[in-house]
Amino acid sequence: MAHTAAPAGACTVGRVIVELGTGNMRDISHRALVMGILNRTPDSFYDNGRFWSFDDFLNLAERHMSQGADILDVGGVRAGPGPEVTLAEELDRTCDAVAALRRRFDVPIAIDTFRGEVARAAFVAGACIGNDISGFADPSYLPACVEHAAAVVATHARLGPRIPDPAPSYQDLLDEVGTFLGVRAAWAEAAGVPRNRIMVDAGLDLGKTPAMSATLLRESDRLAGLGYPVFLSASNKGFLGELVDAAVDDRAQATWAAHALGVGLGCRILRSHDVLGARRVADVMASLLETRAGVLT
Repeated sequence: MAHTAAPAGACTVGRVIVELGTGNMRDISHRALVMGILNRTPDSFYDNGRFWSFDDFLNLAERHMSQGADILDVGGVRAGPGPEVTLAEELDRTCDAVAALRRRFDVPIAIDTFRGEVARAAFVAGACIGNDISGFADPSYLPACVEHAAAVVATHARLGPRIPDPAPSYQDLLDEVGTFLGVRAAWAEAAGVPRNRIMVDAGLDLGKTPAMSATLLRESDRLAGLGYPVFLSASNKGFLGELVDAAVDDRAQATWAAHALGVGLGCRILRSHDVLGARRVADVMASLLETRAGVLT
């Protein structure tokens, strides 16, 4: 994974700006953005359907906003293996949810989907970020993002969404993940997505062993070297549970540690179940990075 540009948010004289949809510019030179996770699934690995009812979903969104969320992320299909979710089911789960959030909150909304048709419908409903764990495998995905001036997240998954991958193997993990994401970001630029609307995500736990995910987190500065804002999705994930021998509902402190390390190494969007914890980590790290930048400049 070669360094081709200064890490997003590293201590440089200039500012680093990300655009979350048309005109929504955010300075991420030192301050990470916090994305609150909102699952519209009955089988999420973390909440296992606890917020499945629409009222509970909206109440969670209210809580995320009160705790400092910069972005809300709506997903209608779990990333891992599970029962089939048809296109019609995913549209039904997500579009009304996005529209309801758009009416209530003045905040960027991401649609967590690998289907271009779902992304397009969600953009019509009010989303402005396409969060795609397939790396734009659906050829209709990027055209939908361009049509609606949406930002995009390119994520690495070795085989693809929802496909079991119990024994992933790489010749060179860091190089293969970095190359994949560099190519997908180039696809987005070639399709017409402006460079400052493109984010990259290593895809921790997606086709990686716990040790591989830990390695990718530890080397986040190398991913930032691609020159795109780095999106960190580590919240409560299995590799953290392995590191501290903790069940899924007991990984808060491990998640905070992962977020702090990631921000220190250049990650600038924290996708989190715990918005308050992520917000505090992001704010503390911003203060430290701003102070360090002031000393260096």
